[in-house]
Amino acid sequence: MLHPTGGESMLQKIRLSALALFLSLFIFSSLSQASPAKAEAKTAIIVAGFGTTVPEGLPAILNIVDGVRKAYPNTEVRICFTSNIIRKVWKKRQENPQKWLSMGIPKEVLYVENIISVFGDLREDGYRNIIVQPTHMFYMEQSHDLSQYVSALASIQTMKSKWRPYDAVFMGRPALGMPGDIYSYHEDVAKAIATLAADVALAQKEGAALIYMGHGNEHWSTGIYAEVENAMNKAYPQVTTILGVVEGQPTLDDVVAKLQRAGIKKVVLKPFMIVAGDHARNDMAGAETDSWKSILLEKGFKVETVLHGLGENDKFARIFVEHIADTAKMHNLQVR
Repeated sequence: MLHPTGGESMLQKIRLSALALFLSLFIFSSLSQASPAKAEAKTAIIVAGFGTTVPEGLPAILNIVDGVRKAYPNTEVRICFTSNIIRKVWKKRQENPQKWLSMGIPKEVLYVENIISVFGDLREDGYRNIIVQPTHMFYMEQSHDLSQYVSALASIQTMKSKWRPYDAVFMGRPALGMPGDIYSYHEDVAKAIATLAADVALAQKEGAALIYMGHGNEHWSTGIYAEVENAMNKAYPQVTTILGVVEGQPTLDDVVAKLQRAGIKKVVLKPFMIVAGDHARNDMAGAETDSWKSILLEKGFKVETVLHGLGENDKFARIFVEHIADTAKMHNLQVR
């Protein structure tokens, strides 16, 4: 039996170590690197919004979806609602479908699904490239949670790459943008407020201040609303614009304090939300004593309410079409 010399033994060890290192790096790279989008793979768009249970609020959602479908007529477009509570209500309504369908409620709303179900349906229908476009106002709790679902689905790896459920999964940014240096949210804010000239014109015609009620959030900074208010007053100095939110800061008390300091007596009250749903119709414009309208009236202000969500504004709705285009371009996906 031949035994290697000390030099040969050391050389073999070096070769084996080098081979082991190469294999380790190869395997790590295979696991951590996402597969590039395949041009021939079918691409779909998911329009993901908070949703609403109020039929009168649906035109805002449907206007956005219709705009996306018109912009990309050859790309499959589906919807989902990110609110568990809202989906539960629609699930209950499915027990009497004819009632809701006869009211003009689209099937895709009556039978609306969560994000995981929509992904599953698309996969079964052969779509492997997915763009998820949130219709939230800014990157807060709802968009954060949605991004976690998207990231998890995008990360699925299989031993054989051909069995991966998706080739490419990416999420666009909300209406007012999101943190980060890829896209400036300041520019997104500027583009958004440029679509709100009609609101300002209405307030100016009425000789009133423009008061927006946003949703806000108790768990995430709502400083974006202060930035929007500041930008609105710079862009439209002819009218005083003040923003408050249902949850977080600034509150209705903050809004009232600003109105009183400015000596303003009349306001146009409008939701700074995609949909004029339950918050707009009850918390903002409801007859109850704790609604914004009732409180403002009690404090001596004249109040005109406008029950139209931002999604009904064609120019504002166009923002989501443009954000889809940005996402597709960045990741080399074809939407047409």
